[in-house]
Amino acid sequence: MPLSVLHLAAVLEGERPWQILDGNFDRDVVSTAVAAVRARPHAMVGVTVMPGPQVATAIEVSTAIRQAVPEVPIVWGGYFPTLYPDAAINAAYVDVLVRGQGERQITELLEAGAGDEAALGGIRGISWKKCNGEVVHNREAAIVSPDSLPPLPYAGLGDLGRFMQPSCLGQRTAVHQGAIGCRYRCSFCGVASMWNGATVLDAPTRVLEAGRALRDRWGVDSLQFFDHNFFDDEDSSLPMLDALGQLRLPWWCYARADTLAGFSTATWEKIRQSRLRMAYVGAESGTDAALSEMKKGSRVEHTVQAVQRCREYGVIPELSFMIGGTEDPDAEVEPTFNFIRKLKAMHPEAEVVLYFYSPTPQRKRGVRDGSVRLPVLGSYGPSGPSLPTTPEEWLEPEWIRWVCHEDAPWLSERTRRRIHDFARVLACRFPTVQDPRRKALGRTLLRNLARWRYATGRYDDPWELKVAQRLVKMRDPTRDSL
Repeated sequence: MPLSVLHLAAVLEGERPWQILDGNFDRDVVSTAVAAVRARPHAMVGVTVMPGPQVATAIEVSTAIRQAVPEVPIVWGGYFPTLYPDAAINAAYVDVLVRGQGERQITELLEAGAGDEAALGGIRGISWKKCNGEVVHNREAAIVSPDSLPPLPYAGLGDLGRFMQPSCLGQRTAVHQGAIGCRYRCSFCGVASMWNGATVLDAPTRVLEAGRALRDRWGVDSLQFFDHNFFDDEDSSLPMLDALGQLRLPWWCYARADTLAGFSTATWEKIRQSRLRMAYVGAESGTDAALSEMKKGSRVEHTVQAVQRCREYGVIPELSFMIGGTEDPDAEVEPTFNFIRKLKAMHPEAEVVLYFYSPTPQRKRGVRDGSVRLPVLGSYGPSGPSLPTTPEEWLEPEWIRWVCHEDAPWLSERTRRRIHDFARVLACRFPTVQDPRRKALGRTLLRNLARWRYATGRYDDPWELKVAQRLVKMRDPTRDSL
């Protein structure tokens, strides 16, 4: 479900007509978009853009619309223009960027109208171009709390059933987001740059109302929460757990290891009663030194304690690791492999997702609130290349791999190959629980083939596992996590 743009539609509902085009379902979304803007006058076209392969589609759609109806303003929003505003605005087909949230900005942009430079200059949280081409980055906007916003207009998406996909949670899994932001500042996480260390929680009653609507009207049988950090602290988590206990649907969320480790037994009992099935936990590394370098704010012991608690209370932790940090990646890899083995021995069902470390731009601290604080990243890694300066440059294959945590330019070929080989052996020895197809025979084949390699630590060149994975198609949590 396209939650990001559906939240924008919510503030337009009943005020202005709107239409959402979803490229996940429309394989010719460019032609659809051009036909839509030609069919009737439009005040604006908005495109939500993530770093990585989505940039290509955003360029294609925006270029086609600019050629078809050059008078219609094109506004980019989302993570890409927020993290890399200088590159995003440096495109002839982009007129305005919305940095961070967009609910307030989209209404103010519509009220301002195209070409009103005085009005545009007063809208916080946007970047825009004057008639002479000069780029202006307006001051930061205050965060809008979710509980001050209207409910989502689900009916405007048409057939809602197409968004209810089968998963390990149920046959009709829906998504929802209540909390936004995160008060931690992990150096690889775009949320830190997007929200600048702030977090705002929705009211449990609103989450319960949304869950009931999805369950009772559209037949949802499970929920996945896109909250950037669902369990902010124990006190704020308790009312939400009570609400989800009333909803009685299996659910999935993001969580921090140190927060879970600090929960009382009574809170863990509420977690069990709420029917939490899986929590995505950023373990990141097997060494405290690497966690400190990443500014994670937690320690290895927190991950151990969280995994122990998860097993005790029937929760599957989906543990993500950011391998290959920039200080000494070769020295950090093997301890992390050993730590993963320890965690799998504690909780065999625990999912493990391996990513390559990738730095994200960070905002400067100590700047007066309300001023311009654009995220900054001088170079990519200790001696890496400078960042791309246009959206087109971000489409280079190496940049897509790097920004999607699929590679890192500072890694040696030996380390890169070692990580890939370990990931393959691990995935075969412990096939993911997230694949709803659950082919028992294929899972058994993979487990048995990988057993000796995992037991002996012989990860190098697992050619037989590569062949087996071609025969037994399984979901890859690194690419297709819930």
